[in-house]
Amino acid sequence: MKNVPNILSTIRIFLVPVFVITYFCDSNSAKLYAAAVYALASATDFLDGYIARKYNLISDLGKILDPLGDKLMTLAVLACITIDHVIPVWAVLIALVKEILMLMGGAVIRKREGGEIPSSNIIGKTSTVVFFIVCVTLMIFHRNIPDKTATLMISSALLLMLVALVSYIITFANIMKKTNGFKRKI
Repeated sequence: MKNVPNILSTIRIFLVPVFVITYFCDSNSAKLYAAAVYALASATDFLDGYIARKYNLISDLGKILDPLGDKLMTLAVLACITIDHVIPVWAVLIALVKEILMLMGGAVIRKREGGEIPSSNIIGKTSTVVFFIVCVTLMIFHRNIPDKTATLMISSALLLMLVALVSYIITFANIMKKTNGFKRKI
């Protein structure tokens, strides 16, 4: 039981190339299968966090594998639907910048504050669910969704992701302020 969360995170990482290959398969059902792979990856994300917290199985390796799997899958999904001309390129760039900022913030907190990274908040969890729903909808129904509507959908999901980023930046600033982290060299 001790390694189950890390195994689930590792499975999620291995599902990234499976998603990409499935997405671009020459099949009428490829997008549906890709959405199923994405749903499976999302389920592993939920399960690894739930199991790790419930059974106190949080590990240093898990603190790396879990967000790595999340970020890789998020960027893979966005890259695929961008390559497929469902959403504009700037959507991937915004998500990439957001993920880089999150990684940098997490690295600073880990280094400066002894490795304790704050867990996700309700805004972050909500943005993840909205992002999932929007991306699956765009994958499966993109032929029936006008370009402007698709752009509006992904813009809304990204806006919520950016709101979550701001909430994490505020949390980061409060942690650094409490521990005088801003006075130290970063």
